[in-house]
Amino acid sequence: MGLPPASSAGTVTVDIFSSAMILLVLCMSHALAAGAGAAYVPTDSILLNSGSTEDAADADGRTWLGDQTKNKNSFLSSGESRISTAAQQDPSLPSPVPYMTARIFTEAATFEFPVSAKTQHFLRLHFYPATYDGLDPACSFFDVTVAGGGITLLRNFSAYANAEALTQAYLIREFYLPPAAATGGTLRLTFTPSAARNGSFAFVNGIEVLSAPDVYGGAASLVGFSGEDVAVGGSSLQTMFRLNVGGQFLPPGNDTGLGRTWYDDSPYIFGAAVGITYPAADNVTIRFPSTAAKMAAPVDVYGSARSMGPDPQVNLNTNLTWVFQVDAGFTYLVRLHFCELQMSKLNQRVFDVYVNNQTATAGADVIGWAAAPAVPTFQDYTVYVAGGPGAAELWVVLHPSAASKPEYLDAVLNGLEVLKMNDSAGNLAGLNLRPSEYSDAEKQQEKEEEQFASSGTSSGMLKGAAGGAAALGLVCAICFAAYSRKRRRAVMGGVGSSGGWLPLYGSSTTTSRSTISGKSTASSHLSSLAVSLSRHFSLAEIRQATNNFNEKLVIGVGGFGKVYRGVVDGGTKVAIKRSNPSSEQGVNEFQTEIEMLSKLRHRHLVSLIGYCEEDEEMILVYDYMARGTLREHLYQSSSGGGGEAAPLPWRQRLEICIGAARGLHYLHTGAKYPIIHRDVKTTNILLDERWVAKVSDFGLSKTGPSSLDQTHVSTVVKGSFGYLDPEYFRRQQLTDKSDVYSFGVVLFEVLCARPALNPSLSREQVSLADWALLCKRKGKLDDIIDPALRGKISAECLAKFAATAEKCLSDHGLDRPAMGDVLWNLEFALQLQEAADAGAAPPLPPPGPAAGEHAYAHRQADSIAGSEMSEDSTDGVNPVFSQLINPKGR
Repeated sequence: MGLPPASSAGTVTVDIFSSAMILLVLCMSHALAAGAGAAYVPTDSILLNSGSTEDAADADGRTWLGDQTKNKNSFLSSGESRISTAAQQDPSLPSPVPYMTARIFTEAATFEFPVSAKTQHFLRLHFYPATYDGLDPACSFFDVTVAGGGITLLRNFSAYANAEALTQAYLIREFYLPPAAATGGTLRLTFTPSAARNGSFAFVNGIEVLSAPDVYGGAASLVGFSGEDVAVGGSSLQTMFRLNVGGQFLPPGNDTGLGRTWYDDSPYIFGAAVGITYPAADNVTIRFPSTAAKMAAPVDVYGSARSMGPDPQVNLNTNLTWVFQVDAGFTYLVRLHFCELQMSKLNQRVFDVYVNNQTATAGADVIGWAAAPAVPTFQDYTVYVAGGPGAAELWVVLHPSAASKPEYLDAVLNGLEVLKMNDSAGNLAGLNLRPSEYSDAEKQQEKEEEQFASSGTSSGMLKGAAGGAAALGLVCAICFAAYSRKRRRAVMGGVGSSGGWLPLYGSSTTTSRSTISGKSTASSHLSSLAVSLSRHFSLAEIRQATNNFNEKLVIGVGGFGKVYRGVVDGGTKVAIKRSNPSSEQGVNEFQTEIEMLSKLRHRHLVSLIGYCEEDEEMILVYDYMARGTLREHLYQSSSGGGGEAAPLPWRQRLEICIGAARGLHYLHTGAKYPIIHRDVKTTNILLDERWVAKVSDFGLSKTGPSSLDQTHVSTVVKGSFGYLDPEYFRRQQLTDKSDVYSFGVVLFEVLCARPALNPSLSREQVSLADWALLCKRKGKLDDIIDPALRGKISAECLAKFAATAEKCLSDHGLDRPAMGDVLWNLEFALQLQEAADAGAAPPLPPPGPAAGEHAYAHRQADSIAGSEMSEDSTDGVNPVFSQLINPKGR
């Protein structure tokens, strides 16, 4: 009773950590597009860029009207206000328009939009809670109401608090308003600062008003009351979640003309039963039954699906479950989108649908609903979520219907929407979100950013796109990025109230939490493989190894906690990283580090010896790296004075870079699936007593694409200022080329012996990547290399090394080399230097790696568990990339 062969539908197994999230995605095949039809053209289309003095286009090419055009307060009919520009631009904004300008209200003010009186409208409000005219965004609380029908959209709303809890720099609130909201052909929208808070103010950055067809009209089944329906038409709705189940992120331009955004569903899946996702086969054409049906969801939503998988026994014992945080005390419209892409007959795949532990539909058969395969359909349910003010959960569960005796025991879903319905008083407003506990990786970055802001140390998140340091501005902009980071915390759950529909993206975790004496503590859910490959130290052993955590043995401090030098087993030197016991940091990093490093063994990866998880302590034990970080030997010794060690010679720097490249190349290609480090920087390249480079700190690492059909994984952006791939930051689509970009910064850092970011320099020099690229293009690279290296690098070697670094920093990931190619070029650069040192003619470049040799083919050769190597083993890379000319060990 398994499913049809996977090849019939291009089935792809999906890892729970995989989530496609931001910006443009490739369209489905032309066969799918044949069923798409023409897009809806709204009769009313107003995009207002509040506070702007001129019209401007956003990143999607849509034109926004400046509401100060021709010195007129366009659409603002009453109330005093002023316009302002945000003090800083957060680099995660999708576009400056409409977020960088705002209209500020210190008293009630009303917009009047002339619209069609007999149609529905989408209303979208855009908020960027930055500093305007010195006003603290944390002091902004306000109401937003619509006069028609007495609708309250937001009450005592704080964009700042919600953005902080949702880990977003900006917010979008989307509402679907009935015709009654526009009385007399005018939609009146009023912003009122909260009277209960002194000094409060209201603001808005952008307003969208678009007419829409009757997408959510009619009636919906009332869950728990068989045969009873709830009228949805005429209600005001707020979009809470809109998901392309089993598919990729779809931006507004990929919708049907309604400007809706569809997110990936995987962050909301509960448990390990994530099922499989698959696209429609090439010979399948999506056929909409009517013009109205085309407006329900774009063809791309119906062209992919998530099912439970081919194993009937597993399916019978599990559910396909999505969990959402919502506001209690409201009724919700839950719309499930279906399109059968695999089955062709009735009773082949039949399943039950549950909403909040109540049967919504028993014996659901998509073919029966749609009357044919590849025909879209949807089912609407309403459910009341009880409880007092605050957060609640809404569950959607699918389970095979064994009672129907179908041919295949499976369930399937293509799309899912959750919309809040107004209550009897016309209210849609929920409580503001509360910032919840966030991951240690986020806290580590926040702490490093604060240190960077005060000391100039380069740590944290993003510098911006190549050539974009000027856009970031001077130190204030860099410090603001650290400030903004505090608002972008991963909150996969535990917030006070949902209130909004921007997804709570973040790395899923199997770590559960309990509370002991009021303090949260994590219990280990490490895999059996991780446990078997990692030694468990008792806390007593750790205390003995560190002389009870003697401060004199501290060799480093990070966001996770302090790192101690220690001795175990009667003489083995180790580095012991202890999570700060007074905080709740480190759960995600602790788990990821053990899971990753317990499976990886390579000469150029730092080795994890074991861990300790006892009495609320989280401790990791590593091989001791006697010479510390690469960064220490670039900055603290480059001057050569004051009793410091001599600067690292160029050849040694090259060999360190080659070692680090080998470690990263192994991560990308030596395992079954690629592993993306996500935090490549000179502080995460450690050196042992023999100066062998080892890549360390896998707390942010992520498993990469699991098949040839996937080009990336999508995830919240994590990394460090100055090193982070700008394309990854813009799109939130992570690939191994993101590590390549970071490594390119490392290469220039090694060459120039200066931090990746230095706010004390002039504006164009703040970012090393931007400054080095500019100097190289102007032919002035010699001016910025480490003075200790001048005259000691052969021209041929420098040209090859700099060209390699430059290629790594290409704006687009597709233009960057694979790490195998980077390694190949660095080894050739070393050969060029050796030839120059020996007075020989430069060698000719050997043939490069065979096309495709270092991509997915390598991954198929070795599983993670089977790729262990001892310290004395070979480097674990294909020989074509190593010892290119001289067959001697390095």
